[in-house]
Amino acid sequence: MRNQQEQPLIGESPGFLEVLEHVSRVAPLDRPVLVIGERGTGKELIAARIHFLSGRWDKPFIKMNCAALAESLLETELFGHEAGSFTGAAKRRLGRFELADKGSLFLDELANTSSRVQEKILRVIEYGELERVGGTDTVRTDVRIIGATHEDLPSLAEAGRFRADLLDRLAFDVITLPPLRERPEDILPLAEHFAVKMAGELGHELFPGFTEAARGALQGYRWPGNVRELKNVVERAVYTREDAEDEVDRIVFDPFESPWRPAVGKGEGRQARAANTPSGPYDFKTHIQDHEIELLKQALESCRYNQKKTAEHLGMTYHQLRGYLRKYELTDAPEGDD
Repeated sequence: MRNQQEQPLIGESPGFLEVLEHVSRVAPLDRPVLVIGERGTGKELIAARIHFLSGRWDKPFIKMNCAALAESLLETELFGHEAGSFTGAAKRRLGRFELADKGSLFLDELANTSSRVQEKILRVIEYGELERVGGTDTVRTDVRIIGATHEDLPSLAEAGRFRADLLDRLAFDVITLPPLRERPEDILPLAEHFAVKMAGELGHELFPGFTEAARGALQGYRWPGNVRELKNVVERAVYTREDAEDEVDRIVFDPFESPWRPAVGKGEGRQARAANTPSGPYDFKTHIQDHEIELLKQALESCRYNQKKTAEHLGMTYHQLRGYLRKYELTDAPEGDD
């Protein structure tokens, strides 16, 4: 039963294998877990693995995307409601916490929840109790919460945008997923897996593989959308081949790229650039240097002055970034953890 429900997690890179080992350690413990990672890194798959490796594996695994609904609707989805609690509530409805009783509840995009919803989640964690919307009876439930987000929850808690007490309870253990660009060994195995599945979906008897040029393109791309983007790119490449027996040679990363693409965005970009250009005569070299300095300062601040992360954010090597910082005398900027 477990193997039928658990989706495959593919990878052989050290960072990915370390995550799987981490999951195996925490899964048997009946405690909340936080899964942190960029969009498309597979947080839901990791949550499912935690559930199916736990003692609750044969009980419900319920999922909820907290960013998909407004606060009022999210509250009723999570905690249920009584008949007549609001217009259209003709009968009692059980929420996700009750549906997940004795099992696990995966709360994706947890950072998007309101303070009121967070307070009710905290009560469930601490006491195993909830009240349905419009109700007064206390309902008992036994649920393991697996939360996920791409946000930095400690920073949100410091800013008062996420309850610190809830964060303390949720963060019994935290699993942080590496982005695909930090898993170069996994790109081709994942691409092969998605390609074979797509070929089968199209009714092809086999998948002949990728050309050397295609493999190089896949490995050289930064994958801002991570595994989810890789899946889309590979599936598109497989289905657009003219001959199913040919190796995949053409990789299209941006499906919107076209000579007839609407020019609204381009026009707005030109207007923005024009607004940043001095109206009269100016020193071009000084203007460019000032612009570079401002961009460097913004990147450093965005990456909390971690120079390795800043270099990655700007698409350059660490030593290249250091050269720019020395050039513009920015080396005295506060340093983050490298």
